[in-house]
Amino acid sequence: MHTDDRSSRRRAGWGLALLAGLTFLSPQPAEAAEPRSRVILNGELVQVTFNDGDSFRVLGGDLKGAKARLAGYNTLESYGPVHLWGTWTAKEMYVIAKMATLHARRGVWECSSDGSLDTYGRMLVVCPALREDLVRRGMAHVMTIDDQPGDATLLAAQREAQKERRGIWAHGIPAFILTSLHSVEEDTTGEGSYNRLISSDDAHSVQWRHSNRYSECSKVCHMTYDVSDEIIDSVTAALREDTAVAVIVEPLDDAALRRVVAEFAEFRHIGRDVPPDQREPLRRHMMGYVSAGKLGTSPGQPAACMIHVDFKRRFGTGRAACLK
Repeated sequence: MHTDDRSSRRRAGWGLALLAGLTFLSPQPAEAAEPRSRVILNGELVQVTFNDGDSFRVLGGDLKGAKARLAGYNTLESYGPVHLWGTWTAKEMYVIAKMATLHARRGVWECSSDGSLDTYGRMLVVCPALREDLVRRGMAHVMTIDDQPGDATLLAAQREAQKERRGIWAHGIPAFILTSLHSVEEDTTGEGSYNRLISSDDAHSVQWRHSNRYSECSKVCHMTYDVSDEIIDSVTAALREDTAVAVIVEPLDDAALRRVVAEFAEFRHIGRDVPPDQREPLRRHMMGYVSAGKLGTSPGQPAACMIHVDFKRRFGTGRAACLK
């Protein structure tokens, strides 16, 4: 934590800027006019419209109409005040999301794509200067969609932003950022629903598996739990002798197994030491340990939160009440 006067003034300045921006950046009908920006995409200068700080739609050239997701980082959702952590208010975080969009729109960024698509069918695009600039300003965080850490240059920029308490880091740094919510009825693959968590340390992704049905405008929080070292050691020893999960546990050395238990104890998910296809079976089994009281009685504390709104209710005249 910074306690010097200069840091205090910096944080106070952020607060005033955010509050002043609430009215200026509230959704206006004029946004439907699609503000036009320019990027250099694969060497060609094209017009685009930025939907938020990490996506745009191409308005001209050979790729006209293509939707692009900018890879390697993530900005907060800009369709409404849905993010919340630390001592921020949801409206303040919404302002940061809108500021990231405006910052992206004001530049001319050099970008490239090899034609790869994300899971939503959007073209994956890399805009190195834009993503580093947004991350360094604290208007975005580094992100991957798997177990791997983020780009080293981006992580260095993020650590600088965190140290200086810029942007989204000004009022708290959760261990994981909740970036998306999926209610159980939104599962279209039959593989189960999950919410996505991103490490604020190295940017790796975690699928928070669940079977919850979220009502519109409900707040969903990633919880953290305080568990003593003694309990972690005890559960690690018990798991080593647990024949029900022996096929999962046996390949892990003692240090790796303890990491798995410690991460589960604090966050209720299974870490990267366990192969992806074995994580959910082990998580379900260890939830039995929780139910039996083997991981203590900590009620948990909310860390990063989001407001759930179905995709069809995020835009237009039929927007959810909590977005208006």
